[in-house]
Amino acid sequence: MDIDDAHVGRRVREVRHWRQMNLTATAGLAGLSPSYLSMIERGQRPVTKRSVLEALARALRVSPVELTGQPHGMSDAGAADSHTAMATLADLLGGWWVGEVPDAPRRPLPEVLARLNSFHAARNSGTTAAGDYTAQIDTLAPLIRDLLVAAVDPDARREALPPLLTAYHVAGSIAARLRIPGMPSLAADRMRQVAGELDDPVWMAVADWGRAHFLSATNRARQYELAVAVADRMQAGRAETRGMAHLTAALAAAAQNDADTAQTHLAAAREFAGRLDAEVSPWPSGIMQFGRTNVGIFSVAIGVELGQGPRVAEVASTVHVDTISRGRQASFWIDYGRGLLAERKTREKGLAALVRAEQLAPHQLRTNVFAREAVSHLLSAAQREAGGRELRGLAWRMGVAPNG
Repeated sequence: MDIDDAHVGRRVREVRHWRQMNLTATAGLAGLSPSYLSMIERGQRPVTKRSVLEALARALRVSPVELTGQPHGMSDAGAADSHTAMATLADLLGGWWVGEVPDAPRRPLPEVLARLNSFHAARNSGTTAAGDYTAQIDTLAPLIRDLLVAAVDPDARREALPPLLTAYHVAGSIAARLRIPGMPSLAADRMRQVAGELDDPVWMAVADWGRAHFLSATNRARQYELAVAVADRMQAGRAETRGMAHLTAALAAAAQNDADTAQTHLAAAREFAGRLDAEVSPWPSGIMQFGRTNVGIFSVAIGVELGQGPRVAEVASTVHVDTISRGRQASFWIDYGRGLLAERKTREKGLAALVRAEQLAPHQLRTNVFAREAVSHLLSAAQREAGGRELRGLAWRMGVAPNG
């Protein structure tokens, strides 16, 4: 792969030409200057903010996925395995409603729940599973089938449904990481079905937060509206759900360049986290991880989104990142690294942060479009300035550029 083919700007230029839109008009619709858009298209400026990517997608009337492409950084065999796993997940989510019984053997529910707990533990803390989405789907899909079977058993139903809801959320999270259009929303629908079967406002709030969480880049204004509705739902009762809803609202506001609103929701999430004894709450198992650590991680991500650059180091220094899952740790190091890469004097530390993320969850780093943009941009500069062996190695492992 040539470096010039690695950046989002190349795809922006292709879609713009396909739409027969001139550069000036496109820049105006995206709220950018023509010169800045021109630099993006030529790979001279990386797209490292959600707000810029989503503004370009709106201007070009496409999904942001159309500008970021497919998951990167896999061998041909790995890509084939990934597509097979995604097809399995799509078939499972689309083919079976809650209450329908898939063609699967009926396993004892305690055995299924033990396997699900082991899956969550491996996904969150294991040395190989964090960020390995293909392996996760291979394990998760039969567990969802087993839970669907258990959910129609009157004696097991109430015990099987909450774990099924969390399993659907994990499925949606993986689909979102892999940028599979429509599948996260389908997972959110399945979560809502489970919550409806439970007829419990606590789980209904979790499902509604999942819907807001997965809406993401497709409609930030609507995501914000849905998240605020969950955050304000007093009868839900759980600090974890309302706190995560505030974090989702904060990120949605930041992606719309509304710094004041983002900070307001961060403060509210911080207040909810203060009600908890643990740095990271274990409820609900395997999905939210709400607490002071996650508030800190979101604060770093939002700071980077709002253009604070290396100034996020002050917040980052207070985050007890080792108290949370490997995947969330990797997200922290990716965002922290991106912030440090914004200025030359902190780029070495920023690169080290990305390498740390790679050690924790390599596939997660490779599929992060903003990290890829930053590394691609730095690689072009390093070639001009003659240097950057560690950078070139990281770029090669991410699939940004060939080795050598």
